Amino acid sequence: MAYDLLIRNGTVIDGTGAPRRQADVAVKDGQIAEIGRISDGAAKVIDAADCVVAPGFIDPHTHYDAQICWDPAISPSSWHGVTSVVMGNCGVGIAPCKPEAREIAMRDLVNVEGIPFEVLDRGITWDWQTFPEFLDAADRRGSALNLAFLAPLTPFRHWVMGEASMERGASPEETATIKALVREAVDAGAFGWSTTVLNQHMGYQARPLACRNASRDELKAYANVLKEAGKGTIEIALTQKISVLSEEEESLLSFLVGESGRPVTFLALFQRDDIPEACPETRRRAASYPGATPQTSPLALTREINMRNPFSFASFKCWNRVFADKSEAAQRAVYADPAFRNAFREELKKATGFSGDWSRITVHEVGKPELKQYEGKTIADVAKARGKDPLDTFLDLPIEDGLDIGYVLAQFNVDQKRVAENLTDPSVLIALGDGGAHVDMLCDAGYPTYLLGTWVRERQIMTLEQAIQRLTAQPADLFGIKGRGRLAAGQAADIAIFDPETIGSASRGERRFDLPGGAKRMVMPSRGIEYTIVNGQIAYAAGRATGATSGTVLRS
Repeated sequence: MAYDLLIRNGTVIDGTGAPRRQADVAVKDGQIAEIGRISDGAAKVIDAADCVVAPGFIDPHTHYDAQICWDPAISPSSWHGVTSVVMGNCGVGIAPCKPEAREIAMRDLVNVEGIPFEVLDRGITWDWQTFPEFLDAADRRGSALNLAFLAPLTPFRHWVMGEASMERGASPEETATIKALVREAVDAGAFGWSTTVLNQHMGYQARPLACRNASRDELKAYANVLKEAGKGTIEIALTQKISVLSEEEESLLSFLVGESGRPVTFLALFQRDDIPEACPETRRRAASYPGATPQTSPLALTREINMRNPFSFASFKCWNRVFADKSEAAQRAVYADPAFRNAFREELKKATGFSGDWSRITVHEVGKPELKQYEGKTIADVAKARGKDPLDTFLDLPIEDGLDIGYVLAQFNVDQKRVAENLTDPSVLIALGDGGAHVDMLCDAGYPTYLLGTWVRERQIMTLEQAIQRLTAQPADLFGIKGRGRLAAGQAADIAIFDPETIGSASRGERRFDLPGGAKRMVMPSRGIEYTIVNGQIAYAAGRATGATSGTVLRS
């Protein structure tokens, strides 16, 4: 039998957790045809000697909803052996959407996911209105990777309630209409739905993201959709106090698990220096609810701070003024206002995550020559050198240099021992790549290669077999992605081929100016990924995307 593709001499790690073995992998018509010692020929042969042949990685937490309109390569995820991505997370998205609500949807993405408005305005194609039409448009457009979608509650509430969705809960009649639309989305192929309770998730006009106003009665109705359909997963951003599951949040988690009868995955477990017991306690409490799965990241949460869109401070009420009018003049005025500075000082006294440790914020890049001396120094050091208060220094510098000054904030996941505890707990989902979001401040989409290089090869916290299972079969099973996540005859030919001695990625990304209009984003280059193969076609090889668009829209 002649195959389309034959991968010879590789070390096969099949995603099940089984021991590695030497074998060939044959591909025909987009599927794995045979694994073993294969003598037949193929149209294309890859010699994978000294390489691992694994299932393509599945990234369950991305925000590529808009990027799929202008970047069929789905970069940089495709560079890292990822073959399938799940988007529509955190309750925010761009479908369904009526033409008159497009600016609201885009402003939601600007404020919640840190994507510049100009990029969205130039790049989104808007060749849909309803959610099923959104999936069909993605299928027509073509993609290097497989695309899976959750139904984000915010645009569904917008569709039915208009701007009232940002102010109140839905009436029983409105709830019934929204429930019918969510069911339509699930029937069309959505893998569940998503929402958030985080107060930093502010949307249009700095008002709470619409899904945050959903009542328990609403959430029960939408959870019942999944129970009635017998499929789907709920994703929710919880842990208002990062990694600390409050009693109210635990109650909500229990409620969603019970009302849906389906898996519920929630954000986020990040190691905290100030509360080292937070993650173990949250893992323990989540384990009380079968089906509840917290998500964590192998990366330190280090992000660039853009003072034009300072998402890192969106949880501070006093910073609402910064988001309400994002013109440069208005933001400069807020930063200079003594009343704003005093309010910020007061909120820092009881803040979560960043509570005023100015040694964690570094001046990364400035424009004016006279300020170059501060690059690479912490705000604490700069303030000391200037003889000024650190908070005032932090706000003075962008006024002096321009709001494009670059800061870097090192926030969570710094203690390696505590991070390892999260990563090695099999009940935790390794995820949070956030691909497509916060593009001007960070890029964590390279977490699969970072896990395999830094945590597996260098720190040896788990076996390669275990790590690959965590990146493939576990997310596939959690979201009900059938026929992927394992290497076996009859499965889709989604394959990552990598050198185990060199695989990895940096802990921080690099700048590219390749968004619509030439806007800046951070990307994470990979090391050691030889091939990313999607449905039997090579999507990435020799350090670059091939242009293949063999990905498909996955349907639940």
